Amino acid sequence: MPSILFIASHRPGRSPSQRYRFEQFVPYWEHHGVTVRHAWIIDEEDDKAFYAPGRLLEKARIYRKSLRRRREHVRLARDFDLVFIQREALMTGSIRFERALAATGKPVIYDFDDAIWRMDVSAGNRRLRWLKDPGKTSAIIALATHVIAGNDYLADYARAYNPRVEVIPTVVDTDRYRPLPAPARADGRVIIGWTGSLTSIALLQEAAPMLRALQGELGDRIGFRFICDRPVEVAGLRAEQVRWSAETEPEDLAPIDIGIMPLPDNEWSRGKCGFKGLQYMGMGKAVVLSRVGVNRSIVEDGVNGFLAGSAEEWMARLRMLVADAELRRRLGAAARLTVEQRYSTVAWRDRYLELFNALTQRT
Repeated sequence: MPSILFIASHRPGRSPSQRYRFEQFVPYWEHHGVTVRHAWIIDEEDDKAFYAPGRLLEKARIYRKSLRRRREHVRLARDFDLVFIQREALMTGSIRFERALAATGKPVIYDFDDAIWRMDVSAGNRRLRWLKDPGKTSAIIALATHVIAGNDYLADYARAYNPRVEVIPTVVDTDRYRPLPAPARADGRVIIGWTGSLTSIALLQEAAPMLRALQGELGDRIGFRFICDRPVEVAGLRAEQVRWSAETEPEDLAPIDIGIMPLPDNEWSRGKCGFKGLQYMGMGKAVVLSRVGVNRSIVEDGVNGFLAGSAEEWMARLRMLVADAELRRRLGAAARLTVEQRYSTVAWRDRYLELFNALTQRT
């Protein structure tokens, strides 16, 4: 079985994209004889400086260290059968290391799960956006032996630069994300839940007027539960705040009755892979997702969840679910089945093994 060098920005367990695009599969692959080595550049002690405003000297130190590490990783790649690059090798406009990795002659898989050819810079690094070149995505795609895209929209973009493209969705571990008994609530409230990160709080804020209107209409019949890596303050909403934790995320989602994923209809959203919705669905929750991008493939409206566009449609869907516990149960059960069959680690883990073997046997 092949040995694989995984090139990614963050240490294992740090980045959602890495965790769900490849890290969660590693124990299964290793059980089947694959040798895996993680090669990252941003350490735990770097995180606070890297995403904070200013602190330019510390960021310069991280950059120099990243260059040293990536040079070492290029040397290491010669000892592996396959190189797997997730998103980019260096978080600047350079593709020098992608070129160097391809020049080793080892097959290169390139994996991406967002419309990363669009400019997206964290709030703490606005002053350094000149270092970024999102257009490099097309050049990395062209260098790859094989490209894995998280949805059809991303795959269509990639095929303009490389014919060897396939779609593997972002998936959930259905042993971990599974229906769990919700705690009993004497007040009978229906809990509408949202989970996200710092970068997606703005999307929840855009939905706030609709949620406030729903709360004004239904009063104490509903409550909100927001799970995030930092406090989420939405004016006028009575919401329980839960600090996001990778270790307890399924348990933190268990108390919700309805999961929501509001998104604007734009190019960045069309590149998203619907993962938050899949987390809710894997746990057997009824969902309302924006009618955008891959969500339209994941959810069959009225069968395994609801899709919504306008504020009026969002409110109508949520009213129906709040009023009807049996509808929530039925849609949640169908959602769980959808995830098991099409969006689970079990459904896709062997496809990766087939791909790894096919690429390494060609060399």
